[in-house]
Amino acid sequence: MSTPIAPVPRPGIMDIAPYIGGEAAGTIRLASNEGALGPSPKAMEAYTRVAGSIHRYPDGGSTELREALAKRFNLDAGRIVCGAGSDELIGLLVRAYAGVGDEVLYSQHGFLMYPIAAKSVGATPVAAPETDLKTDVDAMLARVTPRTKIVFVANPNNPTGSHLTGEELARLHAGLPPTALLVIDAAYAEFAPPGGDYSSGVELVEKHANVVMTRTFSKIFALGSLRLGWSYSSAPVADVLNRVRGPFNVSGAAQAAGVAALEDGEFLERARAHNEGCRTWFVGELKALGLTVHPSIANFVLVSFQGQKPGKDDAEAARQFLKDRSILVRQMNAYGLPDCLRITIGTDEEMRAVVDALKGFLAGG
Repeated sequence: MSTPIAPVPRPGIMDIAPYIGGEAAGTIRLASNEGALGPSPKAMEAYTRVAGSIHRYPDGGSTELREALAKRFNLDAGRIVCGAGSDELIGLLVRAYAGVGDEVLYSQHGFLMYPIAAKSVGATPVAAPETDLKTDVDAMLARVTPRTKIVFVANPNNPTGSHLTGEELARLHAGLPPTALLVIDAAYAEFAPPGGDYSSGVELVEKHANVVMTRTFSKIFALGSLRLGWSYSSAPVADVLNRVRGPFNVSGAAQAAGVAALEDGEFLERARAHNEGCRTWFVGELKALGLTVHPSIANFVLVSFQGQKPGKDDAEAARQFLKDRSILVRQMNAYGLPDCLRITIGTDEEMRAVVDALKGFLAGG
């Protein structure tokens, strides 16, 4: 029998390694950086309230949600674009501003969706080396060429947890040509301690036409299942995004839950305080076990098993040990960090269970 003729995808598509999310079939799920406290009760209430109208198309402009975002973060609602998670917005930016022959620059251990999005449009992803698992501004600038169309910086970075200061972000932008778009992926911005040196990049957006900040409701707001994100940019970039996005890309239920989540400031502060306290305790416990824990201001930590005694220096063995006890954490091979595991900060009880399990693993039990 002859082989049937099938449609052939564009060159480069089959070079993409599909993104694989964190495992979900476990009792303690700490592989996807989901909010430890779950969503705001007000967000759940709002979601339930719209059940009777899900046969209606949503507001294609996400007007109420954009206004709520503008009020919460003191922004211009007209320059906010909402999407089905910040992943969609990342994909739309690449689709709109890069293509065959162009380059998309990102940091060595940056979010996997950056090179995936670049390859999907035929652009070339370029990874700049990091220093101490942190975006190196000089290394990034050294790899900028006339073909560089987009520069992605996750701040804080996933999966390392490190971040650039506001000054470092400004220096990176100052070294870019005006034809290159700087995209600051601030998915974990709400976890950053107030009053520190962290910047989500919003100040750069206000000053420059070639800067975009993307955010998500999947992390501290814990609405990952609803797929809800947003971007803030200059008016021309927002106009481009509105031209390429789907007309009803954000569901009505997601919009309603997002508005309610933004209005529940007390819950947001409680989630932030829990993360800060629990992460501090957890890091201290892991260091007491002799493990290397890389600095993080997000709701996860990157833990290295390198340097442990033989048999206990294997991050994959540790992951399987935890999985056998229904604790799911994230393997880091795809990020070039095979000796590490990324562990989400969950509830106090969940983190105690992780510490106890790792004690057992390191002791050989």
